[in-house]
Amino acid sequence: MAVATLISLREGLEAALIVGILLGYLRKINHPAGRGPVWIGVLAAVILSIGVAVVIQTVGLKLEGSAEQLFEGTTMFLAVGVLTWMIFWMRYQARLMRTSLEHEVQAAVAAGRNRGLAAVSFVAVFREGVETALFLSAAAFAADDGGTLPGAVLGLGLAVLIGYLIYATTARLNVRIFFNLTSVLLLVFAAGLFAHGVHEFQEAGVFPTLNAQLWNTNHILDESSTVGEFLKALVGYNGNPSLEEVAAYLVYWVATLLGVRLWMQSKFATRLKPA
Repeated sequence: MAVATLISLREGLEAALIVGILLGYLRKINHPAGRGPVWIGVLAAVILSIGVAVVIQTVGLKLEGSAEQLFEGTTMFLAVGVLTWMIFWMRYQARLMRTSLEHEVQAAVAAGRNRGLAAVSFVAVFREGVETALFLSAAAFAADDGGTLPGAVLGLGLAVLIGYLIYATTARLNVRIFFNLTSVLLLVFAAGLFAHGVHEFQEAGVFPTLNAQLWNTNHILDESSTVGEFLKALVGYNGNPSLEEVAAYLVYWVATLLGVRLWMQSKFATRLKPA
């Protein structure tokens, strides 16, 4: 439940901030007639995102045996890739998001196209919605504890509340700190999810297993216990992991930390570049 809450809170808040930027700019240029199309686009994006989540879960439930393991493992790998890319993309592009959205709104208003406003909000929110559906589905496959749906509802509810307070009042959220903290937590989640994806592919017989049990700590902390299930969902805890799962976990972190280092070097070089 905690992972689902974190994922839906972060993605939901991104979507809420996007909607706030769109509505705020319409208010700034005194174009209240554009609010309706924006909300239509948001509603359509939410409905289709829920549909994507339902399709993923339905397919996963209908499959059995190795087909189910392959589908769940593939979903996990895809979620890890998109999640990791999203975090690094936000590092580069977040500061440009407001300007880009405002230019798109300005172009739609200048052309007198309400459908253009609806399309802007739909594309922006649907992207967040599809990411959320994918991440939550992967989390549900990994944890299988029944807490994904309540966690998602709680996280989205908090995101809507925070977004409303930011838009309608003088309340402020240090968005940079929020996304930095949640990025770290989501990277921890992604590392565990990557290792779990390797486990699913081993179960399906796609990946070889050189050492099926590198260690066993279930007598200390059972992975099926309440605490074990929580850690399994959050950090990918496995009481008796295979050699390949541990290797995958470490490889993910090495690759991620290398990516962070390269990003920091690139950022530093950009600052030193003469104007």
